Amino acid sequence: MSLYGAAKAVVAPASRVVWPQKVEGAQHVPDQGPVILAANHLSIIDPLFIGVACPRPVRFIAKKELFDESTFAKRIMARALKALGPVSVDRRPGQSSQEAMNNSLDVINGGEVFGIFPEGTRSPDGRLYKGQTGLAWLALSTGAPVVPVALTGTQRILPPGRKIPSFNRVGVRFGEPVDLSPWEGRADKAKPRREATDAIMDAIAKLSGQEQIARYAASVKAELGQ
Repeated sequence: MSLYGAAKAVVAPASRVVWPQKVEGAQHVPDQGPVILAANHLSIIDPLFIGVACPRPVRFIAKKELFDESTFAKRIMARALKALGPVSVDRRPGQSSQEAMNNSLDVINGGEVFGIFPEGTRSPDGRLYKGQTGLAWLALSTGAPVVPVALTGTQRILPPGRKIPSFNRVGVRFGEPVDLSPWEGRADKAKPRREATDAIMDAIAKLSGQEQIARYAASVKAELGQ
C-alpha cells in the first residue's frame, strides 16, 4: 500500500465518523490518466473531504493558509490534510502565479488527479464566485478532462473565528466532465479561457445549487475587510 493509501485508510474512516459524508458521482472520475477536479470552496478543510471521497489520490497546489496550525483544532485539520498528501504547498517567498501554474502542469502531465478551487479563495458568504481563468488554461493546455465537484456543509465545521470544529454532515458531488471542445486549442486566448472557465463554474453551480456571483471572491473579501 502506498503512503497515500495508508494515510487514507486511517483518515477516511475517522473523518466519516466525525462528519458523516454523502458522496455522489465518484464514478465520473476516470480510473486512470490526468484529470482536474474543479471544486467550490467553502472551508479550509475542503481538500480533506475531496481527498476522502475521490477514488484516486488527489494533489493540490494550495495556499499555506490551508495548513495553518495556530490553534489546536486547525493543527489537527492541517495534519490530516498533509497525511492525505501528496499535497504541494507553496511556501517560497516571491513565488509567482506562473510558477504555481507550472507546478500544476507537472502534476497533470504526470497523469495524476489535480484538485483546484477556481474561486481562488473561500466564499465569503456561501455563494459561488467568479472562477479564475488559470483553470481553463490548465485544462486547454493539457487536454485533461475537468470534473466539477460540489461540496456542501463544510462551511459549518470550522468557520472563521471558530476554535473547536462542529459536527455536521458533509456532501461531495462529482459531476460529468465538462465539455470544453468548443475552446480546444485556444488556451492562449483570453476570451476562450474566460468562456471555458464560466462553463466549468456553471457546472459546479448546477451540482451545488449555489447562487452565482459575477465577481471575484477576493475582491468582495477585501471590501468586507476579511
